[in-house]
Amino acid sequence: MKMYNTECSTIKVTLSVMGGKWKPLILYLLYKNKVLRFSELKNRIEGITQKMLTQQLRELETDSVISRKVYRTVPPKVEYSITDHGSTIMPILLDMEAWGKKHESSQ
Repeated sequence: MKMYNTECSTIKVTLSVMGGKWKPLILYLLYKNKVLRFSELKNRIEGITQKMLTQQLRELETDSVISRKVYRTVPPKVEYSITDHGSTIMPILLDMEAWGKKHESSQ
């Protein structure tokens, strides 16, 4: 993981792990559903491409916030879940959810 030498370095670290358009949605869905297969994630995230979902899942796995379990079946079955470390980011995402609800109702 790249480290930053600026006033906002710790925020940049957090954003490098969970920032962007898709990662917060992936983490939120895995937290709420415990375990999801690739196709379930793809179907629940409107607008994400298969390539982008694959990339985001790999990055989240590399950062140890999600785990990937492969079942040796035909066809192959792969399940994703949030790790204990990954679940520590959930207060931030739940606060974002609450803020979004308030903001939406004020429009």
